[in-house]
Amino acid sequence: MFQEFKKFLIKGNMVDMAVGFIFGAAFATLVKSLVSNILMPPIGMLLGKIDFSQLFVSLDGKEYHTLAELEKAGAPAIKYGLFINDAINFLILGFVMFMFIKAYNKLKREEPAPAPTTKACPECAMNIPIAAKKCPYCAAAQE
Repeated sequence: MFQEFKKFLIKGNMVDMAVGFIFGAAFATLVKSLVSNILMPPIGMLLGKIDFSQLFVSLDGKEYHTLAELEKAGAPAIKYGLFINDAINFLILGFVMFMFIKAYNKLKREEPAPAPTTKACPECAMNIPIAAKKCPYCAAAQE
């Protein structure tokens, strides 16, 4: 069983998939940083100096001025501002991945299909060589 597991792990597809996961996680971190540190501050400023990460609704009925105060008190809350940031992260990551895959598919060259070497006999529907003058199965003349 260990040998089978070892063969499974060493297969090229598994290694490719592992590399993909590692790069995917690193790329997601990069996009999250882009959204949190580059995109959201100007968007918040344009919308009236709103810091989305600080938007929340306290569920214990008390008022907290910042998310840090809320978390320090350990109060339950709906942190919809963080959800907005995460939703924007998701949309940007999805769009960038779409663009990468689109570019990859454009670069990937499809191999032309090999030229057919046989044709179907119109009389018996058997496959015969294209150059055949007579069908070896039914003896019908070929064009």
